[in-house]
Amino acid sequence: MTKAESFLSMHAGGSPLLLPNPWDPGSARLLTWLGFDALATTSGGFAATQGRMDGAMSRGDVMGHAAAIVAATDLPVSADLENGFGDDPDTVAETVRLALDAGLAGCSIEDFTGRADDPIYAIGHAQERIAAASEAAHGGPVRLVLTGRAENHLHGRPDLDDTIARLLAYERAGADVLYAPGLTDLDQIRQVVASVQRPVNVLARPGGPTVPELAAAGVARISLGSALCFAALGAVVEGAQELMQLGTLGFLDRAAAGAKAARAAFAPEA
Repeated sequence: MTKAESFLSMHAGGSPLLLPNPWDPGSARLLTWLGFDALATTSGGFAATQGRMDGAMSRGDVMGHAAAIVAATDLPVSADLENGFGDDPDTVAETVRLALDAGLAGCSIEDFTGRADDPIYAIGHAQERIAAASEAAHGGPVRLVLTGRAENHLHGRPDLDDTIARLLAYERAGADVLYAPGLTDLDQIRQVVASVQRPVNVLARPGGPTVPELAAAGVARISLGSALCFAALGAVVEGAQELMQLGTLGFLDRAAAGAKAARAAFAPEA
C-alpha cells in the first residue's frame, strides 16, 4: 500500500483522523514520536518560521518546506498548498504535480483568491481548478489524496448553503476529502457531513466542538492549522516576558519538559 492509499484509508476508520500540523522538521519528528498516524503542513506556521505572515511564501519555498517535512518522517504527509499559487487551472495542476515530486501523500487546494476586494473564486471557476488538481493528483501511477477547501467562512462570507454547494462541486470535480475551515457550529458541521459523500475535515477552533462531539457528528478528520506553532510561540512570549518583567525563571520547568521530549524523539538511542 502506498502512503497515499494508507492516508486515504485513515479517513474511514470509524473515528476521526487527528492530523497535527508541524511547522519544521523538528516538530514533524516530535509529532511522529508522539504517535500520530499522519501529518500535514501549515502554511501559516511555516511562514512564521521565516518571520512572515500566511500567504507570503512562494511556491518554491512551500515545496522545499514540504519536502523537508516528508524527509523528517515515515508518516504520510499532506501539504497546505493554499490556492495552488495561481488563478488558472493549469497553474494549480502544475502545483499538484510538484507536490507529487516532493513525495507528499496528499495536498489541499483552497478557493481563496488572496485578494481582499474579491476573496473567493466564483464557484464555476473554483470547480475547474479542483478538477485540474484532481487530474494531476489522480492521473498518474502515483496518486495524491486531494482535499478541496471552501474558504468563505474565513473571509466574511458565512453562507452555509454556499459552502455546501461549493463542497459538492469539489466532490464532483474529484476531491477525495472536503474541508470548510472556519465552521464551529456543530449543527452546521452535521449539515455539511450529511450533504456530501466524501470524508469531511474540520479545523479545530477556539470555542469549537470537542473531538468526541466531532466524532459523533461523523467528521472524518480534524486538523489544527497553525495552532501548535503559535502555541509554541506563545510559550516563548510568556517565558521571555516572565524573564524581563518579573526576573523569575518559572518557564525553565516547561523548557526541561521540552528538552526531555526532544531527546526522546531525536535521539532515542542516547
